[in-house]
Amino acid sequence: MASIYARSVYSAESAYAPSTPIDEMSPIFPFGTPQSPDFPAEAYLTAQHLVQQVSYLLSDKLFVYSPQSFSLAEAATAWAATGQRNGHGDVTGVVPTETRLGAASVLLGYVLSKDLAQERRGMVQSIIASSASLIPMQSALSQLALLYGVSSPFVAHISALDYDVSKERLVTDYVTPLTVARDTGLALIATSSVHEAQDMALFATVVAEIFPVINLVDGVRVGRETGRVKGVVSRDEVYRIWESITGEFRGLEKKGCKGKKIARLLDALNAELGTGYQMFQYTGAEDAEEVLVVFGSVEASLGADVARHLNREGKKVGVVSVRVYSPFMEAEFLKVLPKSVKKIAVLGQVKDETEVHDETVSSLLFGDVFSAVTFSEEWSLPPPVVDVKYSRDQVWSPRHFGAIFEQLAGKEQVAVAEEYPKEGVQFLSGAGVNQYTFWDIDDAPTAKVSAVLARALATHRKNVSYTSTYDNAAQAGVIQSEIRRGDAVIEAPFHVDYADVVVVGDANIFKSFDILAGLKQGGTLLVKGAIKDEDLEKKLTKEVLKGLVLKDAKLFILDPTNEGESEDYESSLLELSFFKIANAGYTQESAAKKLASLSSPDVLKLVEKVPTALREVPVNKEWAAEPVVAEGEEAPEPVEAPVLPSVPTHSAFTINDAKLENTARGILKSSDHAAKLLSFKEAYGVETALRPDLPVKNFIVKVQANKRLTPNSYDRNIFHIEFDLTGTGLTYEIGEALGVHAHNDPKMVERFITFYGLNPEDIVEVPSRDNPDILETRTVYQSLLQNLDIFGKPGKKFYEALAPFATDDAEKKALLTLAGPEGATEFKRLAEVDNVTFADVLLDYPSAHPDFHELAKIVSPMKRREYSIASSQQVHPNSVHLLIVVVGWKDSRGRDRWGQASRYLSLLPIGASVTVSVKPSVMKLPPLSTAPIIMAGLGTGLAPFRAFVQYRAWQRDQGLPIGPVFLYMGSRTQREEYLYGEEWEAYLASGVITRLGCAFSRDQKEKIYIQDRMRQDLEWITEEYLGTETKEDGSVVTKGGAFYLCGPTWPVPDVSEVLMEAIGKDAERRGVKVDRRRELEVLKEGGRYVLEVY
Repeated sequence: MASIYARSVYSAESAYAPSTPIDEMSPIFPFGTPQSPDFPAEAYLTAQHLVQQVSYLLSDKLFVYSPQSFSLAEAATAWAATGQRNGHGDVTGVVPTETRLGAASVLLGYVLSKDLAQERRGMVQSIIASSASLIPMQSALSQLALLYGVSSPFVAHISALDYDVSKERLVTDYVTPLTVARDTGLALIATSSVHEAQDMALFATVVAEIFPVINLVDGVRVGRETGRVKGVVSRDEVYRIWESITGEFRGLEKKGCKGKKIARLLDALNAELGTGYQMFQYTGAEDAEEVLVVFGSVEASLGADVARHLNREGKKVGVVSVRVYSPFMEAEFLKVLPKSVKKIAVLGQVKDETEVHDETVSSLLFGDVFSAVTFSEEWSLPPPVVDVKYSRDQVWSPRHFGAIFEQLAGKEQVAVAEEYPKEGVQFLSGAGVNQYTFWDIDDAPTAKVSAVLARALATHRKNVSYTSTYDNAAQAGVIQSEIRRGDAVIEAPFHVDYADVVVVGDANIFKSFDILAGLKQGGTLLVKGAIKDEDLEKKLTKEVLKGLVLKDAKLFILDPTNEGESEDYESSLLELSFFKIANAGYTQESAAKKLASLSSPDVLKLVEKVPTALREVPVNKEWAAEPVVAEGEEAPEPVEAPVLPSVPTHSAFTINDAKLENTARGILKSSDHAAKLLSFKEAYGVETALRPDLPVKNFIVKVQANKRLTPNSYDRNIFHIEFDLTGTGLTYEIGEALGVHAHNDPKMVERFITFYGLNPEDIVEVPSRDNPDILETRTVYQSLLQNLDIFGKPGKKFYEALAPFATDDAEKKALLTLAGPEGATEFKRLAEVDNVTFADVLLDYPSAHPDFHELAKIVSPMKRREYSIASSQQVHPNSVHLLIVVVGWKDSRGRDRWGQASRYLSLLPIGASVTVSVKPSVMKLPPLSTAPIIMAGLGTGLAPFRAFVQYRAWQRDQGLPIGPVFLYMGSRTQREEYLYGEEWEAYLASGVITRLGCAFSRDQKEKIYIQDRMRQDLEWITEEYLGTETKEDGSVVTKGGAFYLCGPTWPVPDVSEVLMEAIGKDAERRGVKVDRRRELEVLKEGGRYVLEVY
């Protein structure tokens, strides 16, 4: 298989990891969703991402038939929403569509429409759907196949995925696509791994020029597993390859022998990519005597790996993976089948266990293989072909394939079994590969720890693969995650059963799963919880303690109990504890720095707490000893321990829905109730505190300056605001952010109270702004002013929650439509064009009028807004400064709209009180004052750099030597937006700033941006950022320069390109060859390339 992927572009680019903030990170996709369909040559991606990229870039319209929880088109939908262009130069139309009988009628009408604009008639029309969606589409697909001569090209990207109600689990469904392809005549192409997902999606889209086609990939495991993919084809190259191949073959008739034409197209794709894909891919011994034929992503990948291992042991076995199932080209199949074969097994999926045991039922794949072999003239006596059936809920492991091959060699009948010894398949871990398993309650604060660690463990030298499984039944919801880490790219689509470290976030999970079954001999178990030595048997169970002895394992207990710490405390402590015991190549200090670069610098402060919170518990051999029976006494009857599953049941892609319904209640109370609360605090558990709901300390500060920096006639209000800290105890560090707890506009609140018929003085309990589980007692007026985001943007769940309160049937129907997929276009218009608020919706649907306590349940709490601090406390010990632009616009109805926090702050008078908190940041200066710093800021992105420069000036005043300071600033015009211009020029004149590069984009005919100014100084940047210096002792050391970019995201690619040019120039000067993008990643990992963009 290696030859299939051997592309020359592998080493050209480095791995790509989207910088998703930790608090927004998905426990399923730790590297986030790609923000653009233009992927770099190496990237951490899923097969779903790659399929979406190709379908988005090459399609005119992309119809999505998928439950929202499946997230099959999440990236493509986001790209369309942000106006990302496809290969044709347009924004692909992403159309969410219901899955029901006749579901494809809209699609059929579109691809066959005579009214379609001429330039769009030849464009590809695609769908993304789960395999379950194909059944209601089958009639339309049959018509499409018959009328394809007058149709637009069509490709269906299908995720082999369904929900089995009887088993209450997600299943990999190949039966439906194979059946539909056979019955409709559509071509069917299968993807065996994430590493070929992009290529097969491209191949399918090429084939669509001649035949309608289904592109199929596993939807439960392979489609969602994140791995490092090399040789990713870029946006422009995807379009070029498609255009090149289809241009050559576009004249072919859409009738005739499908198989030969598809084979020619595959050859053309191989020529473009430098790959060796075949319609049937053979792996194994040239003189194999036993051959297994497989179809499916996991089946092909795992079967080939096991065959290679057995070949190394001298066994004559092989695997044929079916890449193009329909049409099933018998000649191509027989061409790859070794002539030495004596027995063939066909691994074919059937619907359920009943069909597995029904001798009258054969798998579809078996029928095709049996016919090809039986009627072939290759043998005088054809080798026997046996049908090895399995159901859709089969979960594969290497042992299954080992057992199949073992049976092939010695038994007449072959069945799926696990009797093959584990020791025989540990090879799949490979040398230098570490495996880690994590178990936690699905909504626990530590549920994302595995995802954070996956990102931390992924370096330019080490590859990781990551997958998560939600089991909504066990413990009301469990998430299990797995990380594999090694030197080579990892492909192992099966559960980890030899984990070096198993981490359990809640000891109750031991009651539902045999967790130690997945721990290797001599491995380590880490359990989080306040567990004393005397409670081990009670908390961990006798079976677990005995298992630790039998596994010769180590046991660590992490007790994170520490009152007053933030929600992130437990997660950070667990992450540090993992690194301490995992031998992952990190010291505690380097691990802390790595974690700090991903999340919060507060992690650095927790290193010293790990030895106290984490303890190793000696494993006592007596835990496994049989009870001693005194002489003359009868031995007690042995109590058999319950047989628990060792892996979770994959029942969903998100946490248990029931938990999402447990929103905080808001209860309207009388003033008498409030008096009771305040008079009898102890009895009612009332505490008097400043915003007790927040995990960080809050302060009340007063405005001491509020000055507009741009002219009043200018359309952008950018202002400088200062807060007096005298007597507050608030301290902040360079680069940190200030969280502001803004209020809604009082006049708008009063108008809403009048319209809604509320008494502003009524007492109400409402969710706090940052912790919905905590209720605050406020008046109605206070809650609307400070708690509820009544003028914020509602999501679909609000329309769904509001609908039951509507007494008018038409209004109820309209609300439900907006909440469902059929109302997606209108919902998007309301959200993005009309900019409707919660209050607007209540005004537009007057019959939907929930009581205030019900309203408080469904309107989101307000969030604090964080701004980069624009001052150094060493220079301004009693104040903190911010630089802010007021966000304002007119909506489609001509109404003025404003960003809530920016407008609130801009209108504050001198002396006004504001609640604030401090948030740490990764924007930190290098530890040495002599290290060069290069800063690039756009607009208000200059804020942290004002603090940097002030601090460097203060350092120099203290007698410390300071290194070069380069500042590049970008804005529209010098006259209106030269923010802090006089300060910059004063620092430049005094020698604190070494180089000031101003890019005023609209001050000249040709627009100039910060990357242009940087390129003008490329020699200086190369020397100061990457250069070396000779010390007095003659040693040569790097100058340790650091680069920072703050502001909007759009200049990141251009600025990165300039830095890579500097890397190339430095390498040329040193006479070495380097991978520029990889070197930039190394700088990023080392904290020398820091981005704070939004």
